[in-house]
Formats: sequence, structure tokens, C-alpha cells
Amino acid sequence: MKTITINDKEYPSKLRNIYDPPKKLYILGNYKILNDFSIGIVGTRRCTKYGSEITKSLSYNLAKYGVNIVSGMAIGIDTSAHIGTMLGNGKTITVLGSGFKHIYPKENINLFNKIIENDGAVVTEYEEDEYPMPENFPKRNRIISGLSDGIVVVEAAKRSGSLITADFALEQGKNVFAVPRKY
Repeated sequence: MKTITINDKEYPSKLRNIYDPPKKLYILGNYKILNDFSIGIVGTRRCTKYGSEITKSLSYNLAKYGVNIVSGMAIGIDTSAHIGTMLGNGKTITVLGSGFKHIYPKENINLFNKIIENDGAVVTEYEEDEYPMPENFPKRNRIISGLSDGIVVVEAAKRSGSLITADFALEQGKNVFAVPRKY
């Protein structure tokens, strides 16, 4: 595990100017990719098959062009984004809402390991023992947006963490794109 403080030269420059930048980051995997061009992809946990497939395709194709994908490793769209990126031999970054001893969701522990194995990065601002508390996830969304050069929202619900991420992106002056639910 690598620890980077806001005063270190390795600290991601993209995060220095966001609202409430994390004072410390804990990173497993390739910390050097945190300043590379990246697109965040976020969306619903209850995605449709269409939403999952379009997310995999989008992240796969962006990865083929050397774009890193940032997401939160939640079930649904986040998982599809990470998988699509790795299928495209790209690098993916996940931002956790917990410490490394409490990977959430537990169903994605294998995905967590594959991200690291595939030269990606897992980032958190939380100490190793921090549990995944509900209030941690809106806070972590500012980091997902902060590490991204733009955000794609796929099938988001009206009141969702995905829209919180989109709001952070707009506040940070980034482009936000949307893939609506297909009916």
C-alpha cells in the first residue's frame, strides 16, 4: 500500500483544486495512472442488460484509445465499467468508500484483485479499518469526479450517488454525458 499526502509531489494534481481535497490517499496498484487522462463512468446498481452492455462497450472502446476509466466498484454499472476496461486491456481506477480491510461490496473482491493485477489502481481516503458507512459514499464521489476529465452517467435514478458524482463534476467544470435507460 502506498500512502500519499496532499503535500507529496505524487499527489494527483487533478485533486488539488477540488472542493475538500482528501488530505491523504491510500493506494493499491499503479498510483502513477492517477494523473493520466481518465473518464469516470457511474450509474445505477440496478442496471438493465442494455445499460450493462453499453457500459462495457463504451469502457472497452475508450480503453482501446488509452483512456483510463474511473468508477466506484459498486454492483451494476460500475462493475461493467471496470470489466469493459480490462477486456479492452486498459487501466481502471476504483475509489472506495471504505478502508482496504473492508472491501465493499464483498461480491466484488475478485474484481478488486483483478484491477490491481491488471495495472490499475484502487484508491481510498479512509484508513484500513474504516467500514463502508453510508456517509462515506457521497464523499468518495468527489474523488471519482476529481480524478476524471469527464463523467458518463448511465441509467441513473433521480436520487442517486451517480447524480451526486455528476453534480461534483459540474462544480469542478467538467463535461457530463448521459446514457438514459432504454425502454
